[in-house]
Amino acid sequence: MTNAPLNAASLRGAVDLSSLVRQHNSPSPAPAASGDAAASAPGDKRAPSGYATNANDASFSQVLELSNTVPVIVEFFGQGIEPSLEPTIAQYKGRFALVTVDATSNPQLVQAFQVQEVPTVAAVIGGRPVQLFSGIMPENDLKEVLEQVLQLAAENKVTGTLPAADEAAEGEASEPVEEPLPPLHQEAFDAISAGDFATAIDAYKSAIAQNPRDQQAIAGLAQVSLLARLEGHTADSVRSTAAQAPTDVEAQLAVADLDVSGGHLGDAFDRLLELFPSADAAGKSAIRTRLLDFFEIAGAEDPRVADARRRLTLLLY
Repeated sequence: MTNAPLNAASLRGAVDLSSLVRQHNSPSPAPAASGDAAASAPGDKRAPSGYATNANDASFSQVLELSNTVPVIVEFFGQGIEPSLEPTIAQYKGRFALVTVDATSNPQLVQAFQVQEVPTVAAVIGGRPVQLFSGIMPENDLKEVLEQVLQLAAENKVTGTLPAADEAAEGEASEPVEEPLPPLHQEAFDAISAGDFATAIDAYKSAIAQNPRDQQAIAGLAQVSLLARLEGHTADSVRSTAAQAPTDVEAQLAVADLDVSGGHLGDAFDRLLELFPSADAAGKSAIRTRLLDFFEIAGAEDPRVADARRRLTLLLY
């Protein structure tokens, strides 16, 4: 990544991470601590010693939610490189949140942010990532980049300020109590926290059997099924197989999964809709089913979903 000037256009063109971890529709576990920093949940406004916490593939939905309040700086570390931005972020007194991600154990986020080396630093503003830089940057240059991020955030009306840890503690009594998840949703939450996608899938299926209109369970099932299909595969192998078999439905479904996991919904939709006319009956059915899952992951409000749904309807009839 390069330290390029930021502007509103660059944000509008960024990848939409909400398709990777859809806010409110997939439970997120509390992240584990890294280094000396005691971790709080990514969406928790209380952060240790200066608005810093960590996140992983399963918990990133809370980071997206937080990025609607303040710009979030995402610092990827690993391979002997420890996070280092917290002292600088703390100087901004809550105008940023800092989230650290271990690049060695979070392949979905590495793919989504196109991380090639550590450290790599990006921002998330209003649910959309903006690439910043890779490598170690002098503090003066880093502050210039952060000022550009603040300007871009202001242009996109993300101008909140997080309370300091002691202020948040004083206000805890007035915080609304979050309603507990339904039992089967909680079971899925716990299973995802443990990386047990099969159990989470069973829990969501049971919830849907009890209430076929449970949209959160339907979307959660689509998302965790995507994660389960990608487990154990590498991006290079998936793309290589798809390139060698451009008419193979299963290979193209796999690379479409990869595209959706990285936020490239348009690419996934185009790939499958272009393949649909040449597929046999079984292939058409598989493509249709996968597209419907993708629509649930992205949400009906995404304009790409409306366009792809229209195209699919034309192909079906």
